[in-house]
Amino acid sequence: MRKLLFAGALAAMALGLSLGGCDAMHADHMSHSGMWGGVTKAVAVLQPTQGSNVHGTIWFDTMGDGVHVHGDVTGLPANTTHAFHIHEFGDASGADGATAGGHYNPEGHAHGGPTDAAHHAGDLGNITADASGKATVDVMVHGISIAGMNDPVIGRGVVVHAGQDDMKTQPTGNAGARMAVGVIGIAKAQ
Repeated sequence: MRKLLFAGALAAMALGLSLGGCDAMHADHMSHSGMWGGVTKAVAVLQPTQGSNVHGTIWFDTMGDGVHVHGDVTGLPANTTHAFHIHEFGDASGADGATAGGHYNPEGHAHGGPTDAAHHAGDLGNITADASGKATVDVMVHGISIAGMNDPVIGRGVVVHAGQDDMKTQPTGNAGARMAVGVIGIAKAQ
């Protein structure tokens, strides 16, 4: 009986040390800043939805207190304007892009333009295609982060819509169908 109690006490002590070690490891290695603190660059490769030819690459770079969103989108109809948003899910598995969910809106604001006082964190405005169907994206976004504590976008989706964002109709700006979807992932450091 004494041996059994002694063995039980040793096992409990070992378990306590083991859990304490896991807690310390968890605190050091699994904290948000420990996991994501060095991520300052992300990328989304846009894939066309069913029936679309729109594709492109969008980069996200931490710059000061904001994120520089830039890249190119091709395959758009010539000389047209299209809504461009960050959506809540990095899920491009649906043929129509609906699996990306709604606009990324962690603070519950009304939809608006990217410079409006209150707007979705994912409201990036519009992009305009030239005569060849290419649109250049170049916008500085404040109030989000790539992977930090302030409304991180890593793992979320980027969507190019068929219509122009009117920046007032709730909840989507009357943006229309989804022409391309990309998942925001960690980019290789250059």
